[in-house]
Amino acid sequence: MKKLITLASGAVLYSACTPSAFAQSTVTLYGVLDNGFVYQSSSGSNSAVRAVPGGLFATRYGFKGSEDIGDGLHVNFQLEQAFSGQTGAATNAAEAFNRLAYVGLSGGFGEVRFGLQNSPQYDVLQAAMDPTWVKSIASPMNNFNGLIIRANNAISWYTPTYGGLNAKFMIALRDSSSGGSGNGIGFYNVVVQYINGPLNVAAGYERGDEPGEGAGGSYTLAGGAAAGPGAVFSVFNAGASYVIGSNRIWLAYHTENLTNTPKYMQHDVYQISDSYQISPFSLLSVMYGYLHDRTGKGNNAQQVGLLFEYYLSKATELYTAAGFIQNRNQAQYTLSGTAYSGLTITPGSDTRGIGVGLVHKF
Repeated sequence: MKKLITLASGAVLYSACTPSAFAQSTVTLYGVLDNGFVYQSSSGSNSAVRAVPGGLFATRYGFKGSEDIGDGLHVNFQLEQAFSGQTGAATNAAEAFNRLAYVGLSGGFGEVRFGLQNSPQYDVLQAAMDPTWVKSIASPMNNFNGLIIRANNAISWYTPTYGGLNAKFMIALRDSSSGGSGNGIGFYNVVVQYINGPLNVAAGYERGDEPGEGAGGSYTLAGGAAAGPGAVFSVFNAGASYVIGSNRIWLAYHTENLTNTPKYMQHDVYQISDSYQISPFSLLSVMYGYLHDRTGKGNNAQQVGLLFEYYLSKATELYTAAGFIQNRNQAQYTLSGTAYSGLTITPGSDTRGIGVGLVHKF
């Protein structure tokens, strides 16, 4: 107890006698817990009922903080780790903070960040593409699209907003310890966004060489594709939404190329969605997406998705997500949650699923 009192007294004396204003620093603990159940089946006679974490949100906890250092400048940091709400196990036990670990500065110039962080495509653009922010089994964009979600060794700049217009830039340096080769830039991403009242429009492009290896971080590739040494993965996304009464209408476009691998992918995805605010406590969203295979092999697919959210409080919601995918030829797209993979699908077979979950944010 004496040691504790001595440390506390020293901290008070130090704060009173130095220019560092501890009262102007803040650190926040936050997190999301999302657990539920899902039923999925396919025309290939494959079906399952599973308890799943992260049907709508990735379960995680984190720390974020900011220090006012004067002249309008702030030092910011964020640390974030994903884990299973079903077992409590870390998503990656080898990494203390596998989602975010960055420090940066913000001011009149916007914000710069250094370290492991989300790509602007994932952090910002997906929110402009559909009512789920491209999450859950209900979202065709989630099930059809690949994306480099986050990157190690990243440097980003988020500009200020001028007349509703802003931009976000990121590069990530290669890291040979992650399994890649060489040095220099292994990933880059740029996003431009315009928000004006009921209108939200955004577009962005990203490219990664040896995704998931040279720049580290994490990535997702739909349809069973795999990236490896020498792979080049590029994505262009665009989304727009507009509020009309109790509805918000969404349009989205995605195109991707995965080259220099045995199983390369080239496809476009088109999606239209509508979210309807039934009451202050409930929201219903309907989505339709079509995937066009540009390899000429006819591996097309389409999906209808439905998401119902009911808010028990500002921090807690119940949700039901459902989806149906029709695959063609050798297409084998499946219904995946935000933090879990769907069933393995026989090429050309249809799949359907429904899940329920409970989310609490703190």
